[in-house]
Amino acid sequence: MTFTLRAVAQTLAQSLALSLTLAVALPVAAFAANEVHVVEGAAIGGYDPVAFHTDGKPTKGDAQFNAVYEGATWHFASAANRDKFIATPAKFAPAYGGWCAVGASKGKKIVIDPNFFSVVDGTLYLNSSKGAHENVFLKDVPGTISTATENWKTIGSTEAGKL
Repeated sequence: MTFTLRAVAQTLAQSLALSLTLAVALPVAAFAANEVHVVEGAAIGGYDPVAFHTDGKPTKGDAQFNAVYEGATWHFASAANRDKFIATPAKFAPAYGGWCAVGASKGKKIVIDPNFFSVVDGTLYLNSSKGAHENVFLKDVPGTISTATENWKTIGSTEAGKL
């Protein structure tokens, strides 16, 4: 096998470009994925974030209707819901990456139960339990959101297990 200097240089340049791309992309992807609550490979456990807004209830998505946003794969109940999300993901993605809003207000990332949610001023807020939702979130919606939003600036990029 004969190597020319030009072929070796091209191979090295391609390898360097790939290495630099990965060095930049992987930390960003890891950062983004850590901010989004992912269960079994899907954001918010595979529930359709658009359906909370349009149907007013948690609806399990189908992996065939998916989109990647903020480093996570989101599932949707239909192609129409997926397309709505793709057009304006910030409108439909839940606050705090889909982690519990009450948990975020306490400085924690807590796994959600999709049955406990509210859409407030067009934003989806998910909670972990009936107690968190009814006894904390609904009793002081503005206060919980304000505290959670402030805390999220610090905890958003921190692994859940380190909080």
